[in-house]
Amino acid sequence: MNKLDMTPGAQIPRTDAGPQTAVTQALSSVAYRDGDPDAFAKAAQPDLTLKHGRFSLFRPNLGEAFSKAVIARTLGASRKPLVPSFGTDPRMVVEHCLAAEEVRTARDRKLTLVTLLTGLLFLPGALVWLGTFQLRIMMGKSSPAREKTYGAAILLLPLALAVLLALRPPFTGPLSVYARVVLLVPVAGWYWARQICLATTKDLRARWAGLIDGNVLAAVLPTAVPRDDKDAKAELLKKQLTRLSMEQDTNVLHYAGVNGILGLGKHWGSWDVAGDLYPAEGHQDFRTFHAWDLIKKITDQLNGLGRSDVGNGGIPHSSVQQWVISEVGAGAAEIARPEGPEMDGPRMRDHAVADIANRQTFGAAGLRHYLGTQFVLNNGKLIVSLMVTVTILGNTLRISVTGYTLGPVQGTFHDKPKPKEITRPKSGKFWVEETVQLPLIDNDEVVRQAVRAPFMKAPALLNWLGGTLPLPEPFGLRTAWATAPWNSRFMTDDSTRIATPVMSAVLAATIEFLRDHDIDTDRFSNRSMILKSELQSVRPFKADAYDAD
Repeated sequence: MNKLDMTPGAQIPRTDAGPQTAVTQALSSVAYRDGDPDAFAKAAQPDLTLKHGRFSLFRPNLGEAFSKAVIARTLGASRKPLVPSFGTDPRMVVEHCLAAEEVRTARDRKLTLVTLLTGLLFLPGALVWLGTFQLRIMMGKSSPAREKTYGAAILLLPLALAVLLALRPPFTGPLSVYARVVLLVPVAGWYWARQICLATTKDLRARWAGLIDGNVLAAVLPTAVPRDDKDAKAELLKKQLTRLSMEQDTNVLHYAGVNGILGLGKHWGSWDVAGDLYPAEGHQDFRTFHAWDLIKKITDQLNGLGRSDVGNGGIPHSSVQQWVISEVGAGAAEIARPEGPEMDGPRMRDHAVADIANRQTFGAAGLRHYLGTQFVLNNGKLIVSLMVTVTILGNTLRISVTGYTLGPVQGTFHDKPKPKEITRPKSGKFWVEETVQLPLIDNDEVVRQAVRAPFMKAPALLNWLGGTLPLPEPFGLRTAWATAPWNSRFMTDDSTRIATPVMSAVLAATIEFLRDHDIDTDRFSNRSMILKSELQSVRPFKADAYDAD
């Protein structure tokens, strides 16, 4: 098997990989994991459970189920739009899923050959052994204690039958030779398959550990590089990955009620400054303007948050974006983006964004403009977004700043591979416990991988037989597994403290803009001082949970 080279060149630790690397690699590591997908789903997303198939012998492990689910959801030809994954690189996650699938496909080719030679040609014996393993699995589900007690005894039955047939076959002639080995050859095939499975598992676990430790940053995919003009499969995969990267750069987001803006997290804070527009002293009238003119002024001021007159006072990892928000409701099962000449793929053109900002769409359903300042903090674990809206109704100007925070992914994504072991009473000294190392690949796992291998070219049938891992919708690689940030003191502090400099920048830009347009700023200046006092004790609250009936 030609192994995929995931670490081209010398392995040099990178310190400039950006704030999103740790979370991206934690998500990518799941593609290489073994273990039970149900246990992972319960820890990562309690509402998510494996969709079980018809036969537990064909069940997928965690890495297989996760990789197939993510690839199907992100690269499918007719898939629904994805929620942007801020603070992560979804293309890298999908590439690792593809790389893991290629490793398993190479393994399955070898296992298929083993299955054909030692299983299909000796089908009666293979069916006896498979039936035995299926019986052990069913017994383990109904009563784990009974499975431990009788599991070994169940395996002794076909073994005893194999010895009996080898010594006294019921046939004569050529059939007697076949009867002698019909139950023994599958055992030899099991040993052959075990060596293949063990080598692949060690390879996958090494990649898993490398991602968690930060040593592996990218997966190399030869299948995504067309060999010639007729390599349609590689060309299609290349286009699908490019489409995924473009969709990550969308500026059209979706507001889902109490769930906040999808991709940005829940709404936890809100601050407003409003006042009537009057000409400044000495002016009979003020210079008219559009909402977009003020938004551009605020944008310029926010872009300067990375600089400070004090050493190390600049705010790191910040970006300023013009976003368009569509409302979908808290229980929406999917999202959709606008289509037409105002769109450039999944991204809305700048002139269309400016037009929405100027129209303000007050009292009308549809898209609304938000100026967003986003901060990727805590090594990518925390995404804080402050959204600014400018509303002009009559001669009243209102500037609103709202806070959204997306917390870290579940801790199980950062788990490292552990040796398989159990703690049990020591033989002869039941009052003393000992830790016993278990084989990395047991008998059941070898059989499971061997029976799944011939179905690698029929994924739909394999899903029907073994089951699949459903993904929460609307799906985003980051938002599907995010937790609340308020369980961490540091993340809570970072989320609330960032609101003050952002609000100060918005107020400064607004007052300067109004002065430049000959507008009296006394009311806005007074309100800004009150607002800054309120920001001295900023704290999160349930902004989208209203008590009004």
